Amino acid sequence: MPQRTTAICIRNVAPTCAAMALFTLLLTAGCATGRDAWPQWGGPNRNFMVDAPDLADQWPEAGPPKLWSRQLGDGFSTIVVDERTVYTLYRDGDSEVVVALERETGATKWEHRYASPFTNLMAEFGEGPHSTPLLVGNRLYTVGLNVVLHCLDSRTGNVLWKHDLVEEYGAEVPGRGYSSSPIAYRNLVILGAGGGDDAGLIAFNKKDGTFAWKNEGLTLAQSSPILIDFHGQDQLVLFTSKSLAGVNPASGELLWSHPNESDDVAALATPLWTGDDLIFVSAAYDSGSRVIRLKREGGKTVPEELWYGRKLRIHHGNAIRIGDYVYGSSGDFGPAILAAVNIRTGDVVWRERGFAKATCVYADGKMILLDEDGQLALLTVSPDGMTVRSKCDVADRTAWAAPTLAGTTLFIRDRKNIMAFDLG
Repeated sequence: MPQRTTAICIRNVAPTCAAMALFTLLLTAGCATGRDAWPQWGGPNRNFMVDAPDLADQWPEAGPPKLWSRQLGDGFSTIVVDERTVYTLYRDGDSEVVVALERETGATKWEHRYASPFTNLMAEFGEGPHSTPLLVGNRLYTVGLNVVLHCLDSRTGNVLWKHDLVEEYGAEVPGRGYSSSPIAYRNLVILGAGGGDDAGLIAFNKKDGTFAWKNEGLTLAQSSPILIDFHGQDQLVLFTSKSLAGVNPASGELLWSHPNESDDVAALATPLWTGDDLIFVSAAYDSGSRVIRLKREGGKTVPEELWYGRKLRIHHGNAIRIGDYVYGSSGDFGPAILAAVNIRTGDVVWRERGFAKATCVYADGKMILLDEDGQLALLTVSPDGMTVRSKCDVADRTAWAAPTLAGTTLFIRDRKNIMAFDLG
């Protein structure tokens, strides 16, 4: 989830990023925030961009200094971090395990284990779990392959409340297992309601787990939702196999929807919001990238497609938006290409080979990229091209979990291991 020049200038995007950071802080009140925290899927602002201290401009030939490394079970759940603790999920036989590790050493602080059988289809590319935990204050929310939501005390691992969405709300388990990551809004935790044609969204009270609302009019969501503020209205944006949709996060009411044109869509990647009126989404298989422009007409939000193109097709990775350009790893089951696209026109300004399918994080004017073969790279990117400053092999194949950057510490995992590196 290549060699040309340039250094990034972020002065033009800093006001937008600052506004988005404040907005996210207000909406997800209680989430662990700050330079040393990564509280949810995609980081503090759910866009894989963080305000990090000065990072090294290059690494030693063997790679950045490794702080610790240890074995972990199977899984693609990414890592969340607070000031002292690292959290993620892994599989051990027919059980899923929520684990808390010492941030400085990787030693286990606590584990919560529960039964979660898997099928041959789930195990075809790895047994999961896929969803990333959500950390809000001293509460950790997790969802496993079989659509069981837990709320745990992040200090002890004790279960505060839980919901089995299959047994309690009639959800279906997706064929390859549940993958969408939950999101916080005011006093609510919101998540996709499992599989089925009318799965939709469901919301619970963060504190006691009482039911808040459910929207059954949306199709299966494997992508993780985001929160936006459009003309003073809070909206939860969800990318599904059939549409891009906006929902009132307080009630679940559908505000708008725009259809996907293809019948074969791997809608896994998280939408990107420009902060004004544009939403970028990308999917693999017989799909591509598109930008939807939101307008206000008659007091309602109306979506219109600004452009569509097939040259950037993000599978289960992520993209980074810097100013008017989106950077991401394009490809599904064939060769992967790192590409840059103008978000306002759809023009592909460059495409470069050199990495397998990859995920990435952006901080301090640099992109940290991890490809599925376990190659870690430090890049600078701009509309003019990219420069590879450093690269090294750090993990085994199928390193599909996106990296986490908290302060100057980078946390990554592959199918069997978790490790921490110093990028300062």
